[in-house]
Amino acid sequence: MRELVAREPLFHRTEFGTTRADLEAMTSPDYWEVGASGRVYDRAFVVDVLLERYAADEPDPWSTEGFACHPLGPDTFLLTYTLTQGARITRRATVWERTGSSWRALYHQGTVVAD
Repeated sequence: MRELVAREPLFHRTEFGTTRADLEAMTSPDYWEVGASGRVYDRAFVVDVLLERYAADEPDPWSTEGFACHPLGPDTFLLTYTLTQGARITRRATVWERTGSSWRALYHQGTVVAD
């Protein structure tokens, strides 16, 4: 679980890379996510948005807590946690797949916690 916790929140940890190649290596070719708005995004859209965010180089203060890891299969795990960004709190879930000596995300979802 420590390896996966070190990778979350997904796409907020720039030490894993900020280039298109880095982001594509972190995600499955069929990666998709459901945003806090309920909208569905594919990998290409997510990568493009992230490249814009990284280029803007704006501070993005955040904290995480409440991690739980659930095996879904021999090399597949569901990692859940809470992400706080200022006053916004979301519950997050990422499905991770072990690929040799590395990890890649298959799916991610963020749901806003109601006040």
